[in-house]
Amino acid sequence: MVIKVYVASSSGSIAVKKHQQAVVGFLEANRINFQEVDITMLEEQRLWMYRNIPKEKKPEKGNPLPPQIFNEDRYCGDYEDFFQSKENNTVFAFLGLSSPLSKTALEC
Repeated sequence: MVIKVYVASSSGSIAVKKHQQAVVGFLEANRINFQEVDITMLEEQRLWMYRNIPKEKKPEKGNPLPPQIFNEDRYCGDYEDFFQSKENNTVFAFLGLSSPLSKTALEC
């Protein structure tokens, strides 16, 4: 399973850039395998992302902002969902991954 983080490399929003950096930085620091998908370069990927975000997560006006996080084709959430899971120490469950602690416990 690959975590996909949909980002916008040419976003003019400082908040969007910081949110993207926070997600990517966390994944890198925790050695979680992920793929960045730049929606500003790949129209097909941007449209796929928009189609696969649940209705309840779409804003009333406009399009959902990056970063948007998927585990393969399963929607995990946006930055706010990621931030909440990080605060609650439930990021691995949020991403649909087993915790590294559970792997260590199984090896013992």
